[in-house]
Amino acid sequence: MRKTSKSAAVVKALLFIFLAVTVVCPLIAMLFTMAEVDIGAVLGSSMFLQATLNSFVVTLTATIFSILLALILAWCLSRSRIKHKNILAVLLTVPMLIPSISHGMGLVILLGSNGILTNLLHLPFDIYGFWGIVIGSILYSFPVAFLMLLDIFQYEDYTPYESAQVLGIPKWNQFTSITLPYLRKPMISVFFATFTLIFTDYGVPLMVGGKYQTLPMYMYNEVIGQSDFGRGTVVALVLITPALVAFLFDLFNKDVGNMSFVSRAFQVRPSRARDILCLCITILVIILVILPIVAFVFLTFVTKYPLDMSLSLENIFQAMDLNALGYLGNSLVIAVITSLVGVAVAYITATFTSRIKSKSSSLLHLISILTLAIPGLVLGLSYALFFQKSFIYGTITILILVNSIHFFASPYLMAYNALGKINPNFEPVAKTLGIKRWRLIKDVFLPQTWGTILEMFSYFFVNCMITISAVSFLSNSDNTPIAMMIPQFEAQMLLECSAFVSLLILIINIIIKIGVYLGKKVCKKRNLA
Repeated sequence: MRKTSKSAAVVKALLFIFLAVTVVCPLIAMLFTMAEVDIGAVLGSSMFLQATLNSFVVTLTATIFSILLALILAWCLSRSRIKHKNILAVLLTVPMLIPSISHGMGLVILLGSNGILTNLLHLPFDIYGFWGIVIGSILYSFPVAFLMLLDIFQYEDYTPYESAQVLGIPKWNQFTSITLPYLRKPMISVFFATFTLIFTDYGVPLMVGGKYQTLPMYMYNEVIGQSDFGRGTVVALVLITPALVAFLFDLFNKDVGNMSFVSRAFQVRPSRARDILCLCITILVIILVILPIVAFVFLTFVTKYPLDMSLSLENIFQAMDLNALGYLGNSLVIAVITSLVGVAVAYITATFTSRIKSKSSSLLHLISILTLAIPGLVLGLSYALFFQKSFIYGTITILILVNSIHFFASPYLMAYNALGKINPNFEPVAKTLGIKRWRLIKDVFLPQTWGTILEMFSYFFVNCMITISAVSFLSNSDNTPIAMMIPQFEAQMLLECSAFVSLLILIINIIIKIGVYLGKKVCKKRNLA
């Protein structure tokens, strides 16, 4: 067993080196660029202060609306008896499969000065500016908040409510005494997650922000437009603040609210009026979130909106002539390799941190989840500064590396939680029988967690296909992902080609999701067999 222990120590050391090079060192390199920057001048400039104020106001507004909408929809699906809940939940989360910039573009198609709904209904509505960013951000962030809240509702224990009913406690008192304490800590986490997602996004503001500049746009313009990396670093530190606060809050918060193990699943009483109301609300929201995607389909096959409404495939051919297939090839290579590498590293890391309790494992776990607090724009800038003189800079390898770290934390936590639920006695038994650790992983852990591994692969792949933040500072004409074509086409007034690219990304991600769903069904059948 000494040999196995030495092997485990070597692997753990390699993981530390990998995370140090890909997470810690780039952030340190970014901080060093601030040495020659007049930080006071940057923080005190009128443009920075206005962008900061704009970001906090628009983010707070969008976060509140997004969480309220998610809360209503999560309640509708978990506290009613409407049929086909799984299908409805999938439809509500379809917006997660397209880039945030596509949501902004969808709003332009629908509600821009020549938008479909604008012309059809003669709306005196200007989508550009504050409310455009709010609406686009809600479309972008709502599915994430919805899934988190739906999961919270599904694991609520019914026993306290049953006891309250026996004692004759009124519904309102049940809500204030049972539901609110149960939701307290999860809702704080949902708020921070949604706020951070919106605060660090520049896809929606890029499309519908107009003159209403937010911090991500300000940072992007400083770095890309003026090549001022020092000023960009200062802005990056401000962007990272909300995520860092959320990370530290979750790390040190001891408030567990009313969270407990579920002894009895929540019982939903029959109510036809409630079910009809919940179904109507759900269908209405599905229509609203699907409308931008319908607009992509419409615009893709229209010759030139609104001048020529005849159906045509010309936009698809034009996008192909502008190397859409080449960019798609780049994205697929990046997504597949990132998913394979990311899953392998995240799973191995989770094996150590969840199954081997030690100080080094705790430190490895802390560094792994720290990536949650690093926005894509900040990570991309840090990589541009740290790797700019290395052999991987300007290649597709650096895009794979930055995406692996950008999306590392969530798949890692999936594996960490799944492995942590496996019987902790396997290791002592294996040690007694002389079974090596790699055999234990191969014959026990992997078969029990294949479903989780497929979800990890799906998470990496889908996010690699839709991201533009982390790769925007690192891509060039040779390795540009297809999502980067959306702002390029939009800048060239080729909105129809942008719509086709968004639709193409959506179709590929749907295919991956279907493949993962079928794969999980096969894994489940094998486990049952």
